[in-house]
Amino acid sequence: MKKRLVVSLILSTFLFAFAILPAFAQTSLNTGINYGTFTGLGTQDLREGIMRIINVLLSFLGIIAIVIMLWGGFVWLTSGGSEEKVGQAKKIITAGIVGLVIIFIAFAIAQFVITQLITATGAGGV
Repeated sequence: MKKRLVVSLILSTFLFAFAILPAFAQTSLNTGINYGTFTGLGTQDLREGIMRIINVLLSFLGIIAIVIMLWGGFVWLTSGGSEEKVGQAKKIITAGIVGLVIIFIAFAIAQFVITQLITATGAGGV
């Protein structure tokens, strides 16, 4: 029963993670600003670059959170019925889930702020 719970928890986490992957796709902004043309630094909008960096960092943190949950599942499966190890595994899995929730909230806030900055500066929508 406990093994099924752990396996279903890990499976649902992966399914949830793959369901939100399209949200990380970025569209390019057409702001008409070519400030980097003359300096040779590039023409990418600064907000777009910042959002790309945020996406990479949060993706990396999400991978770490999933690895933490997998480690908790491994500890649980190898506990051999020891209540101490099961309790430790539950704490590890809970920490991974809390980490994922925080990462998703951080992504939503960052996306909202960048979108509002784009709208407020009149550069168009995403």
